[in-house]
Amino acid sequence: MNLLWDGEPRTISGLVTELKRETGRSKSTVNSMLLCLAEKGAVRMEKDGLKKLYYPTVSRDRAVKHEAKSTLKKVRMDGVGLLISAMTEEMELSDGEIDELVSILKGAKKHD
Repeated sequence: MNLLWDGEPRTISGLVTELKRETGRSKSTVNSMLLCLAEKGAVRMEKDGLKKLYYPTVSRDRAVKHEAKSTLKKVRMDGVGLLISAMTEEMELSDGEIDELVSILKGAKKHD
């Protein structure tokens, strides 16, 4: 999805080239992923002559929010403290990222 968000539309050959370089994924794997994403409504395909062009149908922001909510449900967390704690322990956050987290949390407090 990041490749589609970073530069749409993308052809299957362009996606395969990038994903093979980055992850080693084969053309059949990329085709399967695109089919699955299309079935879920996350991407759409348009034909342009012999080429198939792929576009994201959901924004990066919406997808990230959905995945965060899904992750919280999967680990059955009642709160996000453990998630934020694990994230900050596993990732090296910049001062700017920490300031952004603080700002988000302060903004959430104002909504109460």
